[in-house]
Amino acid sequence: MANEEDDPVVQEIDVYLAKSLAEKLYLFQYPVRPASMPYNDIPHLSAKIKPKQQKVELEMAIDTLNPNYCRSKGEQIALNVDGTCTDESSTYSSKLMDKQTFCSSQTTSNTARYAAALYRKGELHLTPLHGILQLRPSFSYLDKADAKHREREAANEAGDSSQDEAEEDVKQITVRFSRPESEQARQRRVQSYEFLQKKHAEEPWVHLHYYGLRDSRSEYERQYLLCQGSGGVENTELIKSPSEYLMMLMPPSQEEKKDEPVAPSNVLSMTQLRTLPLADQIKILMKNVKVMPFANLMSLLGPSVDPVAVLRGIQKVAMLVQGNWVVKSDILYPRDSSSPHSGVPAEVLCRGRDFVMWKFTQSRWVVRKEVAVVTKLCAEDVKDFLEHMAVVRINKGWEFILPYDGEFIKKHPDVVQRQHMLWTGIQAKLEKVYNLVKETMPKKLDGKSVPTGLVSGDQRVQAARTQVQQNYALLTRELQRRKEQLQDLALLPAVHVKQEPMSDEDEDNEPEEEPMDTTPSSGPNSSMANGLPAGRAAGGDSFNGHPSPGGGHSPVARELRAFVEATFQKQFVLTLSELKRLFNMHLASLPPGHTLFSGISDRMLQDTVLAAGCKQILVPFPPQTAASPDEQKVFALWESGERSDQHRQVLLEIFSKNYRVRRNMIQSRLTQECGEDLSKQEVDKVLKDCCVSYGGMWYLKGTVQS
Repeated sequence: MANEEDDPVVQEIDVYLAKSLAEKLYLFQYPVRPASMPYNDIPHLSAKIKPKQQKVELEMAIDTLNPNYCRSKGEQIALNVDGTCTDESSTYSSKLMDKQTFCSSQTTSNTARYAAALYRKGELHLTPLHGILQLRPSFSYLDKADAKHREREAANEAGDSSQDEAEEDVKQITVRFSRPESEQARQRRVQSYEFLQKKHAEEPWVHLHYYGLRDSRSEYERQYLLCQGSGGVENTELIKSPSEYLMMLMPPSQEEKKDEPVAPSNVLSMTQLRTLPLADQIKILMKNVKVMPFANLMSLLGPSVDPVAVLRGIQKVAMLVQGNWVVKSDILYPRDSSSPHSGVPAEVLCRGRDFVMWKFTQSRWVVRKEVAVVTKLCAEDVKDFLEHMAVVRINKGWEFILPYDGEFIKKHPDVVQRQHMLWTGIQAKLEKVYNLVKETMPKKLDGKSVPTGLVSGDQRVQAARTQVQQNYALLTRELQRRKEQLQDLALLPAVHVKQEPMSDEDEDNEPEEEPMDTTPSSGPNSSMANGLPAGRAAGGDSFNGHPSPGGGHSPVARELRAFVEATFQKQFVLTLSELKRLFNMHLASLPPGHTLFSGISDRMLQDTVLAAGCKQILVPFPPQTAASPDEQKVFALWESGERSDQHRQVLLEIFSKNYRVRRNMIQSRLTQECGEDLSKQEVDKVLKDCCVSYGGMWYLKGTVQS
């Protein structure tokens, strides 16, 4: 308080904010010169600017008559730069260095806290600065002199060479093709110094006209530094509270925020992580850790998180391998990415990594050479796959990184069942792509890992009996549950479930259900409509022992019908094999105890498809085709109520007679059937919905054989 009393207020000055030049005002900082030679008195010959870079070049005249100017040195520099000839392209037309170029550089990227002030008549007028540029001498003329010197030397060497050669010798030229650029390589190239310099050089110069300090135009523009009217609207921003006013004058520096240490990209902040939605938390954790037991995941997410919600979320981003969760391949390799080692696209990488994961579902050990031979990927990519989920053991191969989690397997059998169905679909896809031989030994998801030590014969027999008894109890309960469901579904009177008496000797063996044929008998002349027996196509009430999906008398039929309709609205054309794979994935996403887990046969699935407005397309596959029977059954959406139905029906009729077709044939047939007003966009849409192109020919989706 004493200091404030000793320092009284002498004068109060009104402050005004002028915004007329707020987005146009730059501050130029020139090199220091003697006060007797200010820059304002030096003629500015030219000025140009690159607005995006905020880069300025000024040409200023040099006083060649000044006694301190060395004329001989100026002539020598002009001679080195321009040579002996003088034309319009010469830098120094007077054969004397009579001008100097100044180039600008930014002093700071944040100019929000700087302003130009003009004090007039007891008022302080502030104009925000748009940029602050420092001008430094440019010595580009030296580069031009060096280039001239090299040109003269090259001309002299060319003159000394012999001119008697009538014809140059024929030289062999080696042509090399660069491989596709990966995403990481492209980012490194874009961030390189050479690329940035090239981009800066491509921006065109904007030429400016320079007005001196005492020019009338300068006097006129200088008036914009004053706030227009003391009580004008422009001053409303300064009518603030003291704290707001100080914040406007001194905003937080963005540069200081940039200087704060940033954690590495592979380090997670648990505090920030828990502010995200649960699905994002699971995805980020699995993407970073890659392999994790469910118990560890729950401990990281916290005790308040619902385990059921975590189970539902983990199945979207990870797969179950030996009771542990391994992140899905498409999470690590997004669709538009590629391998940093070989440039292989993400689809091939995902397929190779899925093969490695599937191998670990069969055994705890994987040999890298075997993976490389099957997937045909480079050693670096295969090593990356294995390092995600395994550790190398000398003279043994790669062992799965975590022990078998039998506790999770016993606690969540429904999750294990859904994961088993997913792995079955993945295995079928891998067998098709890599031409694998099917495994003769089934995978045991609910058993314990094989011990590594020696086991006696009696122990093995006892373990086998225990396993059989457990399986028998599980299968008995499952059979009883299915019987109860069949009774609830109002079976036909003609359908009977045959039950065989079971002897005591069968207790040590796994019970097997005797296959039963519930299809109504029909003679060879029975009529078919759209692939369905005549009775069902006409609106029968039941088929295969279940209520007709078309009638919608049961929850199973309604759920299955909804899945089929939603799937064909997106895919339009599907083989039975692909439809079963999508259905298994749909089952894996359903909660435990859902009605679709009651058991859906292939026949029931096909009949539901035919009853949902689809048709089976009898594609004439070639005799030597490697497609399986399920892959040769092709179904397509026939009617959806849209204008494109007619185009799709014409296309499907073409493929009912041809295995592959050229585009011009499809175009002419569509034009013939649908009229001349058919646009190219409509043709492209129907081809995109139903077909794929391979080798210049068009195939229905799922029918092309590589």
